[in-house]
Amino acid sequence: MTPSASRRDRPGAPVLLGLLSGMAVLTFLGAWSAQDAGVPLGIDLVLGASAMAILPFLQSRPLLGGLLLGALAALSPAATPSATAGTYVVARREPLRTAVPVACASIVGHGLQALWRPVGLPLGWWLLSDVAVHAALLGWGAYGRTRDALVDEWRARARRAERDQERKVDEARRAERTRIAREMHDTLAHRLTLLATTAGALEYRTDLPPAQVAAAAGVVRASAGAALEDLRTVIGVLRERPDELRPVPGLANLPALVAQERAAGAVVSLEAPDLDLPAQLGLAVYRVCQEGLTNARRHAPGASVEVVVAADEGLRVRVVNGRGGVGLGTGTGTGLVGLTERVELLGGTLTATPRPDGFELDAWLPWKP
Repeated sequence: MTPSASRRDRPGAPVLLGLLSGMAVLTFLGAWSAQDAGVPLGIDLVLGASAMAILPFLQSRPLLGGLLLGALAALSPAATPSATAGTYVVARREPLRTAVPVACASIVGHGLQALWRPVGLPLGWWLLSDVAVHAALLGWGAYGRTRDALVDEWRARARRAERDQERKVDEARRAERTRIAREMHDTLAHRLTLLATTAGALEYRTDLPPAQVAAAAGVVRASAGAALEDLRTVIGVLRERPDELRPVPGLANLPALVAQERAAGAVVSLEAPDLDLPAQLGLAVYRVCQEGLTNARRHAPGASVEVVVAADEGLRVRVVNGRGGVGLGTGTGTGLVGLTERVELLGGTLTATPRPDGFELDAWLPWKP
């Protein structure tokens, strides 16, 4: 039972007191009006009070309570208000298959009452009026019960809709946070490792001529500025619509990526066709190459790197590096995990394989020209 239904089933104290007072007045009037039948007033009042006492039991035993009210209505007009009200009470709470027998019991009781006690109307009119009143009470109670059920259903639907909306918002927030975290790693890790490698070279190679020092410092400055710009772009996802962001990198941006590596002193070869790829597919190719170059710089600085993109029953991207010097650290593997998710979402596969002479990052992505 819903909270709203339980509140309707338990009326407040003032309302309950008013109903009981009204029923008591009607019971007394019914007993007083039947005094010409020779039945003592006290007996009618007792029968009327007994009928009032049965009303609360209609909630737990509607059929038994309705039969008892019908029997009391056959004995005394003082039970008529309670028996009539019982029909509405049961119709308001129970289906018609339960309320109709209660109404029939009350109608039969009032018909028997009219046979031996004065009712002020001919027997036919009395029965017709009694049936009409009980039919109206049945319809009124059924309408109220249906309306309450509809209101409860609407409230339940509203609560479900609110929960579904909250769940969708939470899922969208988690997905956006995951995407931002992946983009943060993919964009910033490459820039920062390039910056750290170049700065390390400046720190330990004190014998470099001024021209090379100036060139390395330019790479540091450019990498720091690019990292800051990438950070602004990724953070902008939190407050801007995707169509307001700058275009995502793709296959056409690979030469600039390789040129940046070469400017930092790396030996990188690039072999890539000129293809018109969808934005998401081009971004995945770019991220695979970027991650491969980042890992080569981090784990094998100074080693030559080969980047190959080929259209072979799809798109195959290979980044192979040889062995190099002492790297910047072992890393956490987060980049490869995020990159694997990115590739698999597009229906592809990604493998990272150590080799005797270095390391190979191999990705395959479905694509038809």
